[in-house]
Amino acid sequence: MLLDYNPPCTPLDILHQDKDIVVLNKPSGLLSVPGRAENMKDSLSLRVQARFPSATVVHRLDRDTSGVMVMALNKQAHRHISKQFEMRATEKSYIAVLYGEVEGEEGEVNLPLILDWPNRPHHIVDHENGKNALTRWKILGRENDRTRIAFSPVTGRTHQLRVHALAMGHPILGDSLYAHDRALVLADRLMLHANLLTLTHPYLKEIMSFKSDPDF
Repeated sequence: MLLDYNPPCTPLDILHQDKDIVVLNKPSGLLSVPGRAENMKDSLSLRVQARFPSATVVHRLDRDTSGVMVMALNKQAHRHISKQFEMRATEKSYIAVLYGEVEGEEGEVNLPLILDWPNRPHHIVDHENGKNALTRWKILGRENDRTRIAFSPVTGRTHQLRVHALAMGHPILGDSLYAHDRALVLADRLMLHANLLTLTHPYLKEIMSFKSDPDF
């Protein structure tokens, strides 16, 4: 059975481009890389490669997550940036809107995660077999039984922010995988946006930050 996939037909939103990297603002609803099914080939990577044939993917965002994503334009840049992600030498920040009022002003969620194989692509907390996952958070505002929050993931596990938000008792609005019905109907998209990425430029060796404000 073919999965429903209707990616937005929007032009590339390029935040920065030089001879080594291209930084983009990925829209919600678009895969980072092609899916396995024939109807899920359209993706940010293919769209970028149509304009920059040498572009390669060094990290990913979930289909329904929007925001800052960097691609390498040569092998040296790919190796350099991949190593930064592997060594956790990059800094990432996300903006999300959660269901309900989160108590406290800041904190962290340190819960190991693993793929829930019988219910894939869902991920779950598993203290015995899960991989270490750490997320720091800070409240940005509260209004109408919802909370705007900044997430700073220390690790980069699949669905980490979505599962950690659920573990906090406050799923992300519009999350089709993890939100309950009340949180799902309050938004027409996943309210999660990668708003900041800081890394060291592979050629210039300068620390560079790229920012994108969410449209929610």
